[in-house]
Amino acid sequence: MNKYVVRTSLFWIAAIALGVTFFLWSGKRKAARHHDVTVQPIAEGPNVTQAAPPAANNSSAAPPLVPIQLSAARMQSIGVETAIVEKGPLTDDIRATGTVAIDERLVSYVQVRFRGYIRKVFANVPLQFVKKGDPLFTIYSPELVAAENEYLVALDSRNRLLSSAVEGVASGASDLAAAAKERLRQWNVPEAVIEQVAATRSPVSEMLVTAPVSGYITERNVLPNLYVEPATRLYTVADLSHIWVDAQLFPEDMGRVKPGDAANITVDAFPGQILYGRIEAILPQVDLTTRTGRVRIELPNARVRLKPGMYVNVDLKVGLGSQITVPASAVLMTGSRSIAFLYRSDGQLLPQDVEAGQQVGDRLIILKGLSPGQHVASSANFLVDSESQLQAAAGAFAPPPSGAGAVPQPVQKIKVDFSTTPSPPRKGENQFQVRLTDQQRKPVSNAQVTVVFYMPPMPAMGMSTMTAKSDLRPSGAGIYMGSGVLGSGGTWQVTITVRRGGTVEASKQISVMASGGL
Repeated sequence: MNKYVVRTSLFWIAAIALGVTFFLWSGKRKAARHHDVTVQPIAEGPNVTQAAPPAANNSSAAPPLVPIQLSAARMQSIGVETAIVEKGPLTDDIRATGTVAIDERLVSYVQVRFRGYIRKVFANVPLQFVKKGDPLFTIYSPELVAAENEYLVALDSRNRLLSSAVEGVASGASDLAAAAKERLRQWNVPEAVIEQVAATRSPVSEMLVTAPVSGYITERNVLPNLYVEPATRLYTVADLSHIWVDAQLFPEDMGRVKPGDAANITVDAFPGQILYGRIEAILPQVDLTTRTGRVRIELPNARVRLKPGMYVNVDLKVGLGSQITVPASAVLMTGSRSIAFLYRSDGQLLPQDVEAGQQVGDRLIILKGLSPGQHVASSANFLVDSESQLQAAAGAFAPPPSGAGAVPQPVQKIKVDFSTTPSPPRKGENQFQVRLTDQQRKPVSNAQVTVVFYMPPMPAMGMSTMTAKSDLRPSGAGIYMGSGVLGSGGTWQVTITVRRGGTVEASKQISVMASGGL
């Protein structure tokens, strides 16, 4: 019985010890496995990475770039042209649409200052043109006739008492006649009518009302036998010899203009003709529907060619001062950064981060990064950028001497043949094979072969830079093999780099189309 107890105890002690040992061993293995992943990549097999999407306004997240060198023949074959960075006065054109409006400072109203009845109407057509002094209508007013009779009585009293010897009587009668005449004047009775009343000693029952200004009748409320009061607006007369143009500008353009800036007005009805005006005021209001503000332009309107309500085209000339500019095609916008490629006389193209301002026509304002007189590539920048990214991804850039070929690579003493399994490669895992032979077609051994697959970013499709790097292992007879995972189908730029003793002895660049979706 004691032996059974002892054996059982020994069994449980051994089981517990074994369990503790297994727990500690598995923990160390997990820690070692975690260490391999986060700190040191696996030595053998492919090392496949996919760059994270570039953060906004963070140029460090963008693909790295390195200088490249192109011969004159190579630049001509891919269409690279150069331009000079210029500095000088710059004028921008802001194009907008506008509406012709009446200059409200040249609008006049026709009213009477007494009650009465309209008798005859002479200006009875809307938008009729009238000159200053042209007859508009006649009016009969009992109030006006009574005031004229009072004026006649005052004149008779003044004449009778003019020779009175009583002090103050003659002057009082003269003051009464002057007051009665002034009342007629305040009622806007013409001087000719007042003189007619005094000369004929008879009131004028129908007074003729004439146009106070020259212009077009835009409003008419006059009809025969119509009873009118002083508050009645009978006519509205607008002088269209000068007009306003209300131009609609977007908010980002409102701060670029100021009163006094020149404006060119064109109308489809008069092709080839330009009317010149100036900004009179920037109205402090934005339309909540169109989100546009109004700029008021004043200009003469000879022969009334512009009619109120007509649509016109507005070209505002805005001076921007002295600015550094390059052709707009010279700056490559990648989303997270703006890049220009400086051109040197030896054919070298250097990537340069710039800060770009607004585009004016086909020129782009440079706020930072370039100086006047420098030369930049003004075309084929996308190809230059792709080549620079490829060289940076391959890590095999070495500035060549002046007059080198299209790409900066050493003299090829080793022939490089590249193949994949499957062929062509596909999205996912693939096998890579490189065969190296020297100039005598003998196999090359003891080399370090690296294959880098590179696909540039496509921000419009939400895709960031993708790379897949694989270090191939020697398999004998000058053959090196390895595997790698391609994260997408499409066109990949492949760089094979061959090193021996830390020196790059050969490199090859090709484009490979991989099957499979994005």
